[in-house]
Amino acid sequence: MHYVGVDLAWGERMPTGLAVVDDAGVLVWVAAAGDDADVLAQLAPYVEGPCVVAIDAPLVVTNPVGTRPCEMALNRDFRRYEAGAHPANTGLAWFADGGRGARLCRAMGLQLDPHTTGSRRALEVYPHAAAVVLFGLDRTLKYKNKPGRDFAGLQAELLRLAGFIEALPDLSVTDHPGWLHLVASVRSATRKAELRRVEDPLDAVLCAYVARFATERPAEVTIYGDPASGCIITPTPRAR
Repeated sequence: MHYVGVDLAWGERMPTGLAVVDDAGVLVWVAAAGDDADVLAQLAPYVEGPCVVAIDAPLVVTNPVGTRPCEMALNRDFRRYEAGAHPANTGLAWFADGGRGARLCRAMGLQLDPHTTGSRRALEVYPHAAAVVLFGLDRTLKYKNKPGRDFAGLQAELLRLAGFIEALPDLSVTDHPGWLHLVASVRSATRKAELRRVEDPLDAVLCAYVARFATERPAEVTIYGDPASGCIITPTPRAR
């Protein structure tokens, strides 16, 4: 069984992060990809057999406007942590045809119902929400480049993310040269653009971990929404 993480760009011009963890929780692949063909080519060795592919992107979008029920439900639990999900609907150009995530899942022959017991399935996940639970955060890590965030702050938050991932139980990343290169790239970066190239693969590793977590510890995850309108799976938030 391979547990695959995909931090998917909504369009094909921006980089997509990819990561793969094996049955033992060992990182076996981490990289960035470009268009659909590149994503599929890189993942091909890992999705031919049993696999769980956790994708940070909407996989089922049927509503013509507004926010999906799964997003509204997740937001009720995670908005307080600044981890609310972005709305997806078919009125947006990205999702007029159902979206890139759905297209890639079809190409890989993955089942989209998170309740299935099939051996080849996809899960829609949200790394910000997962990080809040897994790392015990009071708010999301601020490593995304947004107005008002300076280079030093982004770099520090990316290093925090890397450190949290390295400390996750049942996950081994520090022996993989690709991981070591990513962390070294954050430390040596001098520009925001260099940090931007690292954040997607780091998020993908977290997605891959969530794929394995959801498979091995199903009682500890929450499925927001339903298969018909879209589901988001994340570790269950702590009670407050």
